[in-house]
Amino acid sequence: MMADEEEEAKHVLQKLQELVDQLYCFRDSYFETHSVEDAGRKQQDVQDKMEKTLQQMEEVLGSVQAEAQALMLKGKALNVTPDYSPEAEALLSKAVKLEPELVEAWNQLGEVYWKKGDVAAAHTCFSGALTHCKNKVSLQNLSMVLRQLQTDSGDEHSRHVMDSVRQAKLAVQMDVLDGRSWYILGNAYLSLYFNTGQNPKISQQALSAYAQALHKYEESYGEALEGFSQAAALDPAWPEPQQREQQLLEFLNRLTSLLESKGKTKPKKLQSMLGSLRPALLGPCGDGRYQSASGQKVTLQLKPLSTLQPGVNSGTVVLGKVVFSLTTEEKVPFTFGLVDSDGPCYAVMVYNVVQSWGVLIGDSVAIPEPNLRHHQIQHKGKDYCFSSVRVETPLLLVVNGKPQSSSSQASATVASRPQCE
Repeated sequence: MMADEEEEAKHVLQKLQELVDQLYCFRDSYFETHSVEDAGRKQQDVQDKMEKTLQQMEEVLGSVQAEAQALMLKGKALNVTPDYSPEAEALLSKAVKLEPELVEAWNQLGEVYWKKGDVAAAHTCFSGALTHCKNKVSLQNLSMVLRQLQTDSGDEHSRHVMDSVRQAKLAVQMDVLDGRSWYILGNAYLSLYFNTGQNPKISQQALSAYAQALHKYEESYGEALEGFSQAAALDPAWPEPQQREQQLLEFLNRLTSLLESKGKTKPKKLQSMLGSLRPALLGPCGDGRYQSASGQKVTLQLKPLSTLQPGVNSGTVVLGKVVFSLTTEEKVPFTFGLVDSDGPCYAVMVYNVVQSWGVLIGDSVAIPEPNLRHHQIQHKGKDYCFSSVRVETPLLLVVNGKPQSSSSQASATVASRPQCE
């Protein structure tokens, strides 16, 4: 293939990847752009988006349509819905035959077989992907399918469950910040608990994994509530899951109430507080001394909270007033409400703080490159909807114009992420 043709093929594959990424983003972030009342339409909306995406892909496929990567991307697009797709199976099967080391194709094909009800074939695909590259997606899925494999004996099933725990642990080790891995590990421990004599130590490990999914990493409130509820239903005499579920529900109730009322701050007082906000309170975030993730010192652009987009908002800083603070029994994260205008109140969740650290009502807080997340949680007939800004360490904050000292940060461990060999 000539250099120009290679460049063109690379461009086409990049465009196909963008289209598929947009499709999955639409599915996974549906409730960030739609109300809870639209829940019944989600599957049809995703189906319509998939069909439009496939049309757009056909328009740009050109000479790469027979390449493994292109076949994988088209199969992945067809696999976006919860239903089994024979066409996706055919495309992904062809992709792995053309390029056996294409791990994402193996993972997608495994999901297709899983939807088809062929758990053994799904197990083969996820195991096969791991022979080419150790990756958390294959480990997560392998942990789940191992617990569903048909067996001829109880001993064999117990071995599968123990292997399920092992695979889930490996997934967590690869990325300790992935809440889904922790949730899957919790489910694996829960299965082990009911297959090995209900050892209390194992039940504690399950609860610990659910708590990790919730509190320290991805704020996976819905998954944590589901995990606690599942544990309580399987063993009604075990009080701790019910207690954890209730504590989390109380936290969400208090948080959403305080956010809605802006900390119950009276309008006149709130206007007075907001009137004292000024650029000098940005400290190093406003004078070119802020060091970005790339290591460069930059001046950030001050923007209202209401303009933030989901994810990390690079090159941006927000400045607001604290209207309430809220802590859980675990004291992780330290949570407070931030307001900067007549717009909504945002929850700010700060991690890796020492117990003595905090902010007071009326404090001015600047947050550089804020990481925004919209939460849409449905549990037992009740909805919790709010926006939060995640802050990994108090050292990133500027409070009343001053950076925070190193004594405000609790010690933390960092895990490395193995790469493919």
